[in-house]
Formats: sequence, C-alpha cells, structure tokens
Amino acid sequence: MAAVLARLEAGETVEAADLEGLFAFARDGFGTTTLGLVWDRVSLEAVSAHLDIDDRHRQPYGIVHGGVWCSVVESLASVAAALRVAASGRFVVGVSNSTDFLRSHREGRVVATATPIHVGRSQQLWQVVLSRDSDGAALARGQVRLANVDPGQVGS
Repeated sequence: MAAVLARLEAGETVEAADLEGLFAFARDGFGTTTLGLVWDRVSLEAVSAHLDIDDRHRQPYGIVHGGVWCSVVESLASVAAALRVAASGRFVVGVSNSTDFLRSHREGRVVATATPIHVGRSQQLWQVVLSRDSDGAALARGQVRLANVDPGQVGS
C-alpha cells in the first residue's frame, strides 16, 4: 500500500493491475462485490471504474435503478477523496451526495470518472460522471462532499 500511495503522491496514475490490495479497494465490498465495480485507474486528480449492467442493477421497468447511480457516485468520490488524504493518516466521511439522472440505460458497460472540484484542509468536493461506454453519452452526474477526518476525531 505504501508504494502505491507514494506513486500517487509523486503525481503518477496507477493502473488496475497495481491496485490489488490497496486499502480502498480491499475494503470496498459494496462497490466491487454488490455493484460489480471494476477499478480501472487512480491518480490524485481522477479515479475511474466501470461496471457491466445486469439484472441486479435494474428496477422492475428494466432500466437501471437510480440508487445504483447514486451508489457508484458515492463509491468513486469516496475512494478518490480517501486517496487524497491517506498519506496523512486521515480518512473521509461523506456529508452530501447529489446525483442527477440524465438518461435511462438498460444494458452494456458504463464508465465512471471522478474528478475533484475542491480539495481543502477540512473538506473535499468531487464530481462523478457516468457514461455509456458504447457512445460516451452521459447517463448520470453527481457530486459528493466529504469531510476530512483525523482518526482522533471519531465519535466526537
């Protein structure tokens, strides 16, 4: 983990093959197991992942449930923000998630990319865009505000 964090701090982009075992992904059972997110690459300026839509993502009308988009937005923004503060020993907690649904989607690969809007001392704001892989059309867009937390602040 320390080697990957050092690479990120040096401004590198880390590809999927080098992410295995990194804390943010090893503990992300919801995003990777439940949603099926596959993490593609990370840097301190962008995090990207994809998922292949299947029956677990669809609501009764056959289109992707809006909660899936919200969850993908939350997962990418949280991992991205956590990586920004990991070297300092801090972690992040979500404060707000706002997701807009732009187009319906039934099947096929969806690509998601998180980029920072603001990274400050006490909080971060990340934007996540989810797009159809086949034509690049935006399906949803969200932003998540997160608080940077020192380990000693937990429970206070």
